[in-house]
Amino acid sequence: MSSRATTGSAGVVIDGDVHNALPDLDRFIPAVWAGGWRTASVPTSHNYANPRGGVARKDVTPPNGGAPASDPYFLISDHLDPYGIDYAILTGPHLIHLGTDLDYQNMMARAMNECTAATWLTISDRFRGSILVNLDDPHAAAREIRHWASDKRFVQVIAAAATRRPIGQREFWPIFEACSETGLPLAVHPGTEGAGTAFPPTPMGWPSRYMEWHNILPIGYMAQINSLVTEGAFEHFPSLRFIAIEGGTAWLPHLMWRMNKNYKALRDTTPWLTRLPSEYILDHVRLTTQPIEEPRRPEELTQILAMIEAERTLMFSSDYPHWDYDNANLILTAIDSSTRARIMGETAAELYGIIRMPLPEDLPAHLPATDEPVEQPMTEAVPVE
Repeated sequence: MSSRATTGSAGVVIDGDVHNALPDLDRFIPAVWAGGWRTASVPTSHNYANPRGGVARKDVTPPNGGAPASDPYFLISDHLDPYGIDYAILTGPHLIHLGTDLDYQNMMARAMNECTAATWLTISDRFRGSILVNLDDPHAAAREIRHWASDKRFVQVIAAAATRRPIGQREFWPIFEACSETGLPLAVHPGTEGAGTAFPPTPMGWPSRYMEWHNILPIGYMAQINSLVTEGAFEHFPSLRFIAIEGGTAWLPHLMWRMNKNYKALRDTTPWLTRLPSEYILDHVRLTTQPIEEPRRPEELTQILAMIEAERTLMFSSDYPHWDYDNANLILTAIDSSTRARIMGETAAELYGIIRMPLPEDLPAHLPATDEPVEQPMTEAVPVE
């Protein structure tokens, strides 16, 4: 039998960042876009490439081949069942980076959402989807959110963390309006910083190598959260929730303290704010655990978790199947059981409206409820820029 990830209670366990591949994506790309002549002029970039040959682990390749995380049946038996994970929030194989052809970017967002809905979300109720949007076109993104909102298998909106302007500015408010209207949180994920037609990934310019780029990704989240609070997005949209996936946690206390300090002296420049910036952050922002900081003194991490009120702001994520994956049974085992239960799933269950543990009928009829790998043919993954 599977072993439930230890939570200290009978709480649900939810993995907030599972990068599923979409090997059938080509079936959902309209014929007019399928020819190479339509995409040849679209500016693209592979950004900073991992020097180890990609971000996916080599030991999670499905038994019948294909890309890691391309086989939903194998993902259940390889990742969810062994670690007692009840639900996986699917975050997809890639994001929409900044470009010049909005029609192409919007088409790719719709194709990926259609592929997710028609493939992964039909396999098991344990998979919950993310509506991918192109932040470069806020009105199109709002339409995409409303298009899928009635499909309750989708539990959040997801977009690239890199934007041309800080996300709190009013040009993005149609997205927040759609999220508030539909009750869906907005999540952002790193990876496109410096890609496509984006600006350099740091205010100082271009890092020399992948490690340097990877180290500094949290500065993007600091800028986006600072913008959301200061521009009054959370005041104007009081039900909006913002999820910073895969950005770490240790930078948040510094950001809250600095914003609070400056607000006390400069509040006349933001008269729409009625509370301390840190209060907006604690109420509206959620973080995910991977990659969790691991200081030499474990008690320092406990202090950081207390500073950010982790029992209501932090949610477990594994980043499966990537190289810096976190094991659900090993993460945060030294903290108190009630806080860990909140982090491992209870906070996410409240945010996403997941109100029960998965039942046997949530498994595909032809997938045995065991930990044995199940062979299921899948098509080869289609490479997507």
